[in-house]
Amino acid sequence: MSSNVGLSTPRGSGTSGYVQSNKAHLRVRDPIQPYPKDFDAIKHKQRQPDQEILEHDRKREVEVKVFELRDKLEDEGVDEDEIDDQCDALRKKLESERARTGGGPNTKNLKSHQVHELAKAKIDESERLRKALGISKDYEEGSHWKRQDERKLQLERERGKPAE
Repeated sequence: MSSNVGLSTPRGSGTSGYVQSNKAHLRVRDPIQPYPKDFDAIKHKQRQPDQEILEHDRKREVEVKVFELRDKLEDEGVDEDEIDDQCDALRKKLESERARTGGGPNTKNLKSHQVHELAKAKIDESERLRKALGISKDYEEGSHWKRQDERKLQLERERGKPAE
């Protein structure tokens, strides 16, 4: 071996002793900042649910109940026309119930994979809390301190003016 490169003896190592550089290793070019400097970027942005997915899930829930009824009636041997009539009646009843109650997701029965329903439930909860606390829709976090600083500056300007 020349200039101390590689194994002193490749015997028993399962290799030829030839040293290769790791071409897959990526070096970090930019130093990573532990905290973002842009405070607007770290503001909390609530996840918005996809309305199409929510609507699809609502329709699917209705159709599952209709299918269960159809399956039960077919097992009982009911006539096909009667099955269609009962299924249509159930579908209309469920859709009218959904429209009457607002159709919000039942937050107690949601699973972790139902992210759009969870997001919708969280938005509804935040809205109820905002109304209960009397917070306006256009409230910006920290605006109280900005107004307080503006009042302080205004008082200093008024005191600094010469009396006429």
